[in-house]
Amino acid sequence: MTKAIIAGALLALTVVHNSAIAACTPSSDHAYLYIGWPNDGETLRAYRPFRVWFGLRHMGVAPKGVDKPHTGHHHLLLDRELPPLDEPIPADRNTLHFGAGQTETRIDLPPGKHTLQLLMGDHLHIPHCPPVYSRKITVYVKDRR
Repeated sequence: MTKAIIAGALLALTVVHNSAIAACTPSSDHAYLYIGWPNDGETLRAYRPFRVWFGLRHMGVAPKGVDKPHTGHHHLLLDRELPPLDEPIPADRNTLHFGAGQTETRIDLPPGKHTLQLLMGDHLHIPHCPPVYSRKITVYVKDRR
């Protein structure tokens, strides 16, 4: 009887796990997301607010709510780690959403060291499977003086 209970529990966990995987929006093979500007290690003096542009290969960009295969929209992470990759991407002051399908922005950061990283989200702001994110870059913002 104990073996039957354990087997039933394992079957239930497998069904739940496989359902979660099936619900995930697949990314394209070889998808590559990157920050085109600024460059890693860049010191920004006269560029406040400065331009950040996003690069994406082997996937398309579509506004939030548009459910098309192999598409998503950008999220820019400022001075933070990647959020949980199996939950909707949070909306806060360190996570900028570009749900209209934008591929660039202008941001104003205080002087100091900052990190930037991109994360693609599907039509519901959930990372794809596998997740598509850029490498994290560091920029240094100097006063205009």
